[in-house]
Amino acid sequence: MEQIHIIGIVGAGTMGNGIAHVAARSGFRVLLCDLEQIALNRALATISRNMDREAAHGKCSTGDNTGALARISTTLRLDDLAQADFVIEAVIEHVDAKLKIFKGLDNIVRPEIILASNTSSISITKIASVTHRPGNIIGMHFMNPVPMMSLVEIIRGLATSDQTQSTTARLSESLGKTPVTVNDSPGFVSNRVLMPMINEAIYCVMEGVSSAESVDTVMKLGMNHPIGPLALADMIGLDVCLYTMEVLHTGLGDPKHRPCPLLRRMVDAGYLGRKSGQGFFKYELKSV
Repeated sequence: MEQIHIIGIVGAGTMGNGIAHVAARSGFRVLLCDLEQIALNRALATISRNMDREAAHGKCSTGDNTGALARISTTLRLDDLAQADFVIEAVIEHVDAKLKIFKGLDNIVRPEIILASNTSSISITKIASVTHRPGNIIGMHFMNPVPMMSLVEIIRGLATSDQTQSTTARLSESLGKTPVTVNDSPGFVSNRVLMPMINEAIYCVMEGVSSAESVDTVMKLGMNHPIGPLALADMIGLDVCLYTMEVLHTGLGDPKHRPCPLLRRMVDAGYLGRKSGQGFFKYELKSV
């Protein structure tokens, strides 16, 4: 997009580095910000490794990857995002953390710039309320893994302007994604449908209806899901699943959204899924 040259990304974790990957691959300059240098180093290593994998499968050339990587700069200072033409926040899925980031960005980034959140469940209207630019606040929920998944769920808050929505949709398309716009509501569409299914799958395990392996096999072979709900929960992060169910339970007030006690116990035990090496299944942790 002609008016957007530099995309600022706050948070260099799984989602942040995935968004940086597709933005750089699409020709944008990227400024990736995080609190810790080790997180930035890990992000760059992950992006490089994933781009090499794409090249090995013929999706791009080594030369393309070299150019894309050169378009990514990193910083430990949120103030450096003052130069960004569009900013995407991708920090931990916790409302206080996101509100703090948006308050900071609102004082740093030019007033006309759109600030987007990659939140999977938190109210965009609430996030917008702590800024002086509520019309320029929007949700831009990428799916994991970002380089592979085509959907971007665009969430309009109560004050989000038509121009902000259309600009964000066009940007999503320029990143090679398919934007679908929804209105602000707990869990939006994606997680309002997905998370109760995952929660019910966990109840099946807790109540002894079936093993985790059998639950996933039923959903893959019987419902044609490419990945079972419990393996997907492990990939998302069981802590994120728990937090999202709590958002649904609080926001919608329906007891059907009560997080499964087994999910809560697993999070308390530190069994968070792929990122911890143990969830409903075991994983080998990758070192960088």
